[in-house]
Amino acid sequence: MPQAVQPPQRNIGLFASDGKHHVTQDTLLAITVVVGALALVLAQWSSLHVPATWAGLIGIGTGAWGQMISVTTRERFLMVLGLGAAALGFFLGMAHGGFSL
Repeated sequence: MPQAVQPPQRNIGLFASDGKHHVTQDTLLAITVVVGALALVLAQWSSLHVPATWAGLIGIGTGAWGQMISVTTRERFLMVLGLGAAALGFFLGMAHGGFSL
């Protein structure tokens, strides 16, 4: 019984279900979620359409890159939530006037 001799593997990172560190992916995930939430909140006011559009665009870019290099399912799941918030904030910001001052 070799499995009885080996110590149980512990989960190293919050989002790493494979037991390895994923610093780049976790950083992109945090940026995407924070910027996506910011874009979604800013898009609620039509006078803040420019920062909402920029925040949404940045969130879409970081989320797309993070989605391409993500390794675990947890990273991908949270990345899609952040991408959705960023895209919704971007679209609402564009509907309120986009990049125009």
